[in-house]
Amino acid sequence: PRVELAWAMKAHQHAEVYFNLISSVDPKFLNLTKVDDLIYAEFRKTFRDLKIDVLDPEELKSEPAKEKWRPFCLRFEGVVEDFNYGTLLRLDCRKGYTEENSILGE
Repeated sequence: PRVELAWAMKAHQHAEVYFNLISSVDPKFLNLTKVDDLIYAEFRKTFRDLKIDVLDPEELKSEPAKEKWRPFCLRFEGVVEDFNYGTLLRLDCRKGYTEENSILGE
């Protein structure tokens, strides 16, 4: 529980910063890391059919989903700092970060 709480707190801080960035700059001109294009290409190879505008928590947290997410994240060990930290996600990208519209991806 303590580790998850620490992840949630850090994820919330990151979410606020990134939400402010994507709200003030056209995201197609925004690079958050030097490997954004690589991450996105690998993401689309691994999760071809995953809808990203409105997320289904089952596609993120179920055991079959975890079997795909863990190897995906491990590809970035040594490439992305904090590659294995939790991430606060908005379930519906058209809405802000609220308790009902957020999920912690671990």
